[in-house]
Parts: sequence; C-alpha cells; structure tokens
Amino acid sequence: MSKNVETSIREIRKLSRGQLANSVNVSTFKASGLKNGRRFTLKEIGKTGQQDKGFASILYYYTGTTWVFLSYLRRNIKLSVCGFLIIILAGSSTLAQNPVPEIGKVMRLGFVLPQGAKKHSVPFEIHNNLIVINILLNNALPLKFILDTGVRTTVLTEKSLTDLLNLTYSRKITIPGAGGERLVDAYVANNVTLNISGMVGRGHSMLVLERDLLQLKNYLGVSVHGVLGYELFSRFIVEVNYDRKVVTFHDPDSFKKRRGYQELPMIIEDTKPYYYLNVSLRGNKVYRGKFMLDTGASHAVMIDERSSSELYVPDPHITSNLGRGLGGDITGEVARIDKVSLNEFDFENIIATFPDENSYFIDFDSNFRNGTIGGGMMSRFKIIFDFVNSKLYLKKGAKFKKPFEFNLSGLIVRASGLGLEEFIVAAVRAGSAAEEADVRIGDQIMMVNGQPTEDMKLNNILAILNSRQGKRVSLVLKRDGKTITKKFRLERLI
Repeated sequence: MSKNVETSIREIRKLSRGQLANSVNVSTFKASGLKNGRRFTLKEIGKTGQQDKGFASILYYYTGTTWVFLSYLRRNIKLSVCGFLIIILAGSSTLAQNPVPEIGKVMRLGFVLPQGAKKHSVPFEIHNNLIVINILLNNALPLKFILDTGVRTTVLTEKSLTDLLNLTYSRKITIPGAGGERLVDAYVANNVTLNISGMVGRGHSMLVLERDLLQLKNYLGVSVHGVLGYELFSRFIVEVNYDRKVVTFHDPDSFKKRRGYQELPMIIEDTKPYYYLNVSLRGNKVYRGKFMLDTGASHAVMIDERSSSELYVPDPHITSNLGRGLGGDITGEVARIDKVSLNEFDFENIIATFPDENSYFIDFDSNFRNGTIGGGMMSRFKIIFDFVNSKLYLKKGAKFKKPFEFNLSGLIVRASGLGLEEFIVAAVRAGSAAEEADVRIGDQIMMVNGQPTEDMKLNNILAILNSRQGKRVSLVLKRDGKTITKKFRLERLI
C-alpha cells in the first residue's frame, strides 16, 4: 500500500501541467511609471510594489483615475495522460468576474499572509508520507488537500463537491485512456477562493475531475479531496517540520536562514523543484542525476531506468503494484540500492522503485529527470523550500536513521464505506507472507492483533503490517459471510 498513492498524484500533475510566460503586458496604462506599449519583466513588476516577486497570477491596480490590468501571457497547457497529448487553450478571467477593490488599494489574486503577519503556521496530518492540510473552499466547504511541490494548478478530484457550491466552469476537457477511450471529463473553475487557517487566496483557477478515478481517500484512509502546490511555493518560503507536523509559510523578504540547516542549490523548471544528487546502485560506481523533489509522492526514491543507460534495476528485486493512475494500475520493480547522497546527507540500503515503461509515462523531451525524491526520504528531514531564491535547506529530523522497508506483509489495503471504516484487501503480492497464509483479495479485515478495526484508521493498520521483520500478525477476516483467522510473520523479501 505504501506506494499506491504516488502515481495518482503524478496523474494529477499531468492534468495541471503548464508554464506562464516570463513577462507581462500592460493593457491599460495610465498609471505612474507605466508607459504605453512597454513590456515589463517579473523582476521590474516586483520592484514597483504592484506585484510580489514570484507571484504567478493576475492583479488589478487602481490609481484613482484608471484601472491597470496586469495579466500573464499564457502558453498552451499540455496534458500528458497515458501516452496521449491533450491541448488546453488557457483563457483569462474578465474584470467583471472579480470584486472591485476599494479606491487606491490593490486587490491581490493569490495567497496573502494574514494582515501584518510575516509568517503563518498551519498544522498538518501525515498519511503515507504525504502532507495533508485543511482547506476551506469559497468560505463554505471544508476539504483536505495534499501539499505537493510537483503540481502547478490546484486540482479537485470530484466535481460533485464544487456542484454543491454551484460553481461555474469556463471549459470542459475530456481525458482519454491508453486506447483512446474516454476516461473522465475535467472542468476548469475560475475565481476560486481557498482559505488555509486564515491565510486566504483569491482568484484561483482550479481543475475539477468529474469523477474520483484516483481514489486517494480509499488508499489513504482519510477523505482527501485534492492537491495544491505551486500557488504556495512560488509565493512563500515554505518550512515543513515533519516531526511537529507543522508547515510554516514565510514572507520571503522577512525570512532569515535557520541555524543548523544546510543550504543546498535547487533548480526550478516548469514550476517544479529539482536537485542533483549522487546514486550508487551497486558497488562504488556513482551516478549523478537530476531528481525532482516531490512532496506529493510517498516513496523514498523513484528511478526511471529509461533516463540513462547507467541506471538499471539491481538484483535482488521484486515485482509489485506501485500504484494506480487514471489509466489503471502502475506496475514495476522494487529493490534496495546501496546509497543515495544529498550533499553530506547519506542514506544507505535504501528502498527504490523502478516503474515499468508500459505503465508509467514521462515526456523526457519537455520534463527530463532521472527520477524523484519523495516523502519517504524527505520526511526524515526538517526541510525549507525557497523557490524564490532557488535554495533548499535541510536538517536531520527524528526519523533520519529509521530503516527503510517495503510492504513486509505483501498486502494492499483500501478503506471503503461512508466513514472509510471498512478495510478491504485490494491486492496480495505473489510470494509474500500474506499469500502463504491464504489471505485473499476481497477479504475484509475485522481485527488486527486482537484490536477491532472499528477503532482503527487505515494508517494504524498499515503501521502494524509494515512494522518490523519477523513480527507476528494475526488477522480476523470476513470472507463469504464467514469469520476466519489468518496468522503470519512479516517478512522482508528485499
């Protein structure tokens, strides 16, 4: 189960992939310092005080005589799903759709710190190494979103939620599967307001899936409704404390480097953060590769062997279900590799996943990388993302030395029912301890080591099923209306 969500997150990113031009056009120009027909760079706009540095959105400014409308020139948004390419023409919002600010004041679109604050701290939950925060949609609907460094535009996984608020949509997109058949429709909602514990973002665009094909809530065991990322990382310096389960959004102009943190260079490409790190698969040979820093992935490290002839799946390895995307299951190999180094931080005997070529698509021409570093590794740090200055700050966390394990039971369990309180076996890995004990797909788990599951969350069950090599596990199962008990020991196959 621990790898079953990350691929769904990648599918979400493909829906929201896009890049804004690096300059803006002033279409109405009677304001101090603005000249007719001149193009202004983002750096210049930041200096004028009319737009914060790195803020990728739009802004209306009232001078007392004339409205100035600053809008980014948008490129076509390319959607890459299951090997197909979909083009969305991104339209701009109209002035009439936005509230008019008070005379002489700026109405900022995007997230803004509470008035007078230089930082804003928010508690979060950790599910399967993913950061889950509370969001209030349009000041009416409380939801939970994954905080994801790899997603460009806010995405909601189920249209029925926005229908409750009677939101209107500017366009509809049909997403095809690998065979060209229709998988799901998606809609673009404009002028959305998001509230994160008092930190409000206005004027957002949001991609809304008609149906929840990703099933994030079922594999996380908590009602997760969407994904949010670049709108926050581009505007603030984001400090994530996995130990305290608190994320802090800092004003870049007020942020001061923390003591004890190591500063590393970070590359921002197409709104995503990358870092060059050293990987040793076997022996002393070191490969230096480009890896995306991906808080929306639960794995420790994912390596795509197609990206380099020097990368391969080492022995021993096992075949496993790595996750599920819009097009179906993602399969691949899982192996231990000798070492991964982020500057002076070394991880040895680490679990790495290698997705199959036929079930995991990456457009290397436009988005080259050798793999991703996910929450399985980043949760071992206290970490600060500074997209504005392309810097990464790391400090060892409480879990830094915790051994890496991969699904010692061989079970993938999903939560179901209205309250996500029913736990069903979704897959059993061949050759695993659970398969040898005759645990089967479709079994409902009623008790784990004597504890009724009605008192447990999916996180609790998975923690037991992946606790340590040799641990005894007793499952009371419901199968075909009968109650049976299966016992086995957790076993490390790699």
